[in-house]
Amino acid sequence: MSTTAQAAKSASALVLDGKALAKKIEEDLSNRVDNLKQKTGRTPILATILVGDDPASATYVRMKGNACKRVGMDSMKVELPSATTTEELKAKIDELNANPDVHGILLQHPVPGHIDERACFEQIDLDKDVDGVTCLGFGRMSMGESAFGSCTPQGIMHLLNHYDIELAGKEAVVVGRSPILGKPMAMMLLNANCTVTICHSKSQDLASFVKRADIIVGAVGVPELIRADWIKQGAVVVDAGFHPTESGGVGDIELKGLENVASAFTPVPGGVGPMTINTLIRQTVEAAEKAAGLNAK
Repeated sequence: MSTTAQAAKSASALVLDGKALAKKIEEDLSNRVDNLKQKTGRTPILATILVGDDPASATYVRMKGNACKRVGMDSMKVELPSATTTEELKAKIDELNANPDVHGILLQHPVPGHIDERACFEQIDLDKDVDGVTCLGFGRMSMGESAFGSCTPQGIMHLLNHYDIELAGKEAVVVGRSPILGKPMAMMLLNANCTVTICHSKSQDLASFVKRADIIVGAVGVPELIRADWIKQGAVVVDAGFHPTESGGVGDIELKGLENVASAFTPVPGGVGPMTINTLIRQTVEAAEKAAGLNAK
């Protein structure tokens, strides 16, 4: 048994098990995909665009394709060479936007440095933005309007809701301000009536912010930057980071000793990661249901 699993097993804190929840949601998604096939004769399709030959990106795309298979969906793999230009990539996205068989589009991040990634994200049709990467989608989500949320923060919200974590009136600190994780996470927590502080690389005395948080989200991409002894008693701790190590991996938050302080926490791995891919698949099913005129859940 891994160190993480041993800590979770012996902990007094509630373990927010994303892996178990994702599996449960997949069972429901399989039924919804079957219903779509029976009523429309069509299978939901997620198009995945991979530019270049980055091994980590290829692994992530493969994992998402496997998740599609588990619920009976199809994935359309679009692989482009590293030399692809911004305009060529935007043209490919336009093709997928116009293809009625494609219900969701994922542009795997990051793309090669010479490509304007933001411009390419913005080319994705809002109805097919199942990864929640467009500015329009972010704006609509922030204003409480209908849009697909960025997958990692949206998955975190599903996890918190599943475990009945009280959010209204709580003080939340999000460490990280990326456009697809930290910023949308803060907006989702704000919409859930939290009082939200966003910390980042220029924040001074990070520990002082973390120590007052009822809910802390690590989304900064630095291994164990947030120390366990910063966490106040009874806080809910969500770790959106993952950094491979010889012993399996660590997150952005130090896990050792956390189970004796936090009221609930996400393990690493097995917490946030499974919910990210699960949300991508769920939102693709929702997009297919919407396209077919069926009531999405």
